[in-house]
Amino acid sequence: MQQKKDAPLRSDAQRNRERILEVALAELTRSADAPLSAIAKKAGVGQGTFYRHFPNRESLVLEVYRYEVQQVADAAAQLLENRAPDRALREWMDRLAQYAMAKAGLADAMRKATTARGTLTSLGHGAVTSAVTLLLEANEEAGTIRPGVTPDDFVLAIAGLWQIDPHSDWQQRAGRLLDLVMDGLRAGAPSR
Repeated sequence: MQQKKDAPLRSDAQRNRERILEVALAELTRSADAPLSAIAKKAGVGQGTFYRHFPNRESLVLEVYRYEVQQVADAAAQLLENRAPDRALREWMDRLAQYAMAKAGLADAMRKATTARGTLTSLGHGAVTSAVTLLLEANEEAGTIRPGVTPDDFVLAIAGLWQIDPHSDWQQRAGRLLDLVMDGLRAGAPSR
C-alpha cells in the first residue's frame, strides 16, 4: 500500500528519512556520483527503505537541497527565541554561509540531477525569504538595524557569499564579509 504524499511519516520512518538526507548531503558533497547504494548503507537503511523515500537520484538530490534550505530557514525563529535580534541575525548569517558552501559542494550533483533552469532556485526561495523577513522585522522593531531594509536588499548585500571558493579558507572570508554587512545594517539604527 502506497502512503499518501502528504500523510505524516511514522517516527521511525521520519528518522530513517532524516538519516538518509544527512548522509546524502555529506556523500553528494564529496562526490556528485556517490552510489545510492552506498548512501543507503551508510545511513543504515535497506535498499527498499531507501527507494521508498527516494525513488531516484533526482528526487534525493532535490530533497537534500530542500532539507538544507529548510534547516537554514527554521534556524531564524529558533535563534530569535533566545538571542537578541541583532545577535540572532548575525548567527543566522553564519548558518547561511555554511549553507552556501554546502550548496557549492552539491553544485555538481544538482546540475546532474536537474535539467530545468530555475528549478533549484525556486525550491527554497520562499523559506529563506520568510526567515530573512522575520529577522529583519525583529531587528527593525528592536532598533538594532537601520529602518526600511528589505529582504531583497539583504540578499543583494550578502550575494558575495556565493562568490567565495568553498575549497578556500571560506569561514574567515565569509565571517569578514558578514561582519561588514552587519556593520552596514547597524549604521543608522535608532538605538545607536
